[in-house]
Amino acid sequence: MSSSMTKGPHPLLARYLSALASHPLRTKAITTALLCFLQEILGSNLAGIPAKKVSKDYPLVYKLLANAHVDAKAIKMAVYGFLVSAPLSHFLVGALQKAFSGRTDTRARVAQIVTSNLLVSPIQASTYLASLAIISGAKSTNDIVKTIQSGFWSVIRVSWTVNPLVIAIAQNYIPLHLWVPFFNTVQFVLGTYFNYRVKQLRLRKEKEELDKGK
Repeated sequence: MSSSMTKGPHPLLARYLSALASHPLRTKAITTALLCFLQEILGSNLAGIPAKKVSKDYPLVYKLLANAHVDAKAIKMAVYGFLVSAPLSHFLVGALQKAFSGRTDTRARVAQIVTSNLLVSPIQASTYLASLAIISGAKSTNDIVKTIQSGFWSVIRVSWTVNPLVIAIAQNYIPLHLWVPFFNTVQFVLGTYFNYRVKQLRLRKEKEELDKGK
């Protein structure tokens, strides 16, 4: 038998899985906070958002952070990941896994996907949009509701398209103890892409309005 077949998981992955088993919520919260923080920074950089100008009197570290788009919004997104997204996902996905624990027949697998789409995804989408509205400076409940109404179906359509495929892959090919790292990876890639697209479209709209004003 080759060494590659007997080789265990990478030491870092093994340590992460151990932490996940010992302190699931804390580990998920820290992971989600870091991923949300990176999504905001990567989205801004990939979209070409102009860096905020910093006074020349500021220390070099402030200028470097500004150029990298490490700003207040990125920190707020990390707080959202730690306090909102991770606990909510931990509860919802945990409940979903418990509800279908030990059931591997086709009917149960399809039911798990349908339940995720009809219950889990709408709750996560609404919470995400409400949090984003607050982070972006919503001043009233009406502002938050408008943000949810305007973005809900766009977010939910993507969830309904991607989630069945991701869950099906997890059900058939990913061991249960690796579901969290797998879903985190998928969500990070998609979240970064959506962040980038939103910022790119906003930049394009601002440029068009600027051109009209000339």
